[in-house]
Amino acid sequence: MKLTKRINQLSESMTIAISSLARDLKEEGKDVISFSAGEPDFGTPQVIKDAAIEALTLGKTTYTAIGGTNEVKQAIADKLKRENGLDYDPSDIIVSVGAKHSLFNIFQSLIEDGDEVIIPAPYWVTYPEQTKYSGGKVVDILTTDENGFKITPQQLKDAITPKSKILILTTPSNPTGSVYSKDELIALADVLKDTNITVVSDEMYEKLVYDGIKFTAVASISEDMFNRTITVNGLSKSVAMTGWRFGYIATPNKELVKAMTKLQGQSTSNINSITQHAAIVALNGSADQDVEMMRVEFEKRRDLACDLFNQIDGLSVIKPQGAFYLYVNIKNVEKDSMKFSQDLLQEVGVAVVPGVGFGLDGYFRFSFATDEATIKDGISRIKRFVESKK
Repeated sequence: MKLTKRINQLSESMTIAISSLARDLKEEGKDVISFSAGEPDFGTPQVIKDAAIEALTLGKTTYTAIGGTNEVKQAIADKLKRENGLDYDPSDIIVSVGAKHSLFNIFQSLIEDGDEVIIPAPYWVTYPEQTKYSGGKVVDILTTDENGFKITPQQLKDAITPKSKILILTTPSNPTGSVYSKDELIALADVLKDTNITVVSDEMYEKLVYDGIKFTAVASISEDMFNRTITVNGLSKSVAMTGWRFGYIATPNKELVKAMTKLQGQSTSNINSITQHAAIVALNGSADQDVEMMRVEFEKRRDLACDLFNQIDGLSVIKPQGAFYLYVNIKNVEKDSMKFSQDLLQEVGVAVVPGVGFGLDGYFRFSFATDEATIKDGISRIKRFVESKK
């Protein structure tokens, strides 16, 4: 049995691989602390769990429409209007098995062999892999600490060629936590005018922003951006519903929605009906108090972790404005992030994700989606490890 070339070229998700290794070591009885998973440590809000129980009681256990029930798509449209100022019809929306599935449907529907996909780095590990699997070519734009890990209009202009098909924007970012301001998005939008580039805007962490800043949806910048943007979102991170697998896209492009629905109809079909019913409660604001509680706690943890890391000679980190990750600069200790992360795990039992997996080496990603005691213990171990290398 011979596997296809495209599947052999696909890399395993480094974040999942590191998390799995840490879990295996724990099961062997080793003292391991993992900061590798991109998952809130809070439980799903009770009001959402109650809605899932209600779905079972009401017998909502059958197939639904491929792209989601009318009720859940209306709830998404209402949320996008209320919170982001975006006008979508429910027919502009398709619900999939998490945002990762949404992205797969997008890339499979839009990318032809040789099409270029512009991806700011560091990036979420899935973007380049799905691009290559779909036959596309990755064009990465390297960012730095100095510019807050955000691309500039000039960088974007320089990256565009006649083959450019898609620009991926992630705000807030995984793995850096950077957030594009409205003015920064306007400047990028100006570069995109008079091009045929589609913007895929991953806004999964939109509710996890700090320092009193206001999140700006990419599609809200202008009519031009609204028409060229595919908004990708879900409930995994901000509403602590990772295992429920609820993602969605919104776009005024009816042809794309039709194509994605056709593809999903021949693969997964609808996502599970119980999650769809429960998601309505998460979308309509009933869990907002829980979401704000989590956001406030994450902000406290961010401040703690940043302060502790910046006290370690040789390491540095800029304070992110969103998500629940730090992208820690280790270049003064070890430029090879894979070696650093492997040695860190073996010597002091701390699991982090090497930056090389996100397209920018010399860093590691640290998830502060865990309690303060664990953060203090983990960073204390990292400090001990770094000092042993001097």
